[in-house]
Amino acid sequence: MKNLYLTLLILTGCFTSCKKEIKTESGNEKVTDTIKTKEQAIEQPLDSAAQMKAWAEYATPGNAHKLMADETGTWNCDMTFWSEPNGKPEKASSTANIKMILGGRYQEANYSGTMMGQPFQGKSTLAYNNASKEYTTTFIDNMGTGMMVAVGKFDEKTKSMEFKGDMVNPVNGKKTPYREIYTIVDPKTRKMEMFDVKNGEEYKSMEIIMKKK
Repeated sequence: MKNLYLTLLILTGCFTSCKKEIKTESGNEKVTDTIKTKEQAIEQPLDSAAQMKAWAEYATPGNAHKLMADETGTWNCDMTFWSEPNGKPEKASSTANIKMILGGRYQEANYSGTMMGQPFQGKSTLAYNNASKEYTTTFIDNMGTGMMVAVGKFDEKTKSMEFKGDMVNPVNGKKTPYREIYTIVDPKTRKMEMFDVKNGEEYKSMEIIMKKK
């Protein structure tokens, strides 16, 4: 029992000593018990007022959200598809009902129509992140079980957004990149172009001309 007590006492002393001072292999440098990373040393914590201001700015809709709100309404969509580069185009049509949700912070579009002789339903969301200064778009429909997600920015000169993302090919289960260009043609016309990759070559796989009712 005496030996056990002595062992515990020695271990406690070693722990206290190591906590106070750690020597490197050279024996010339000392590290205090409060070790900070470079990031912690550089980044100073914000006070509560600054944090509240940052979160308020993050949550407040701005000009980008007003641009999205301009599309509120019903749109007729003329859709053209290509299954391969220089392939024969296939046509379809749908109607999109667009609205703003969650206090004007996000855009939601609900599509309904006919595609390949089958009823078609789809839903997209569009967000502008005040912090990252980027747009994010998502799309789901009844023709699959996956979600398409892409991120991009708005070009004021061309009045268009270029999105880039990945989608899963249901034939082989592999992810493939895709690109989308969404253009504001005029107040009542929008054009959406999608580009897929097949055999290492990018090609235009879809075009949608939207006309506001």
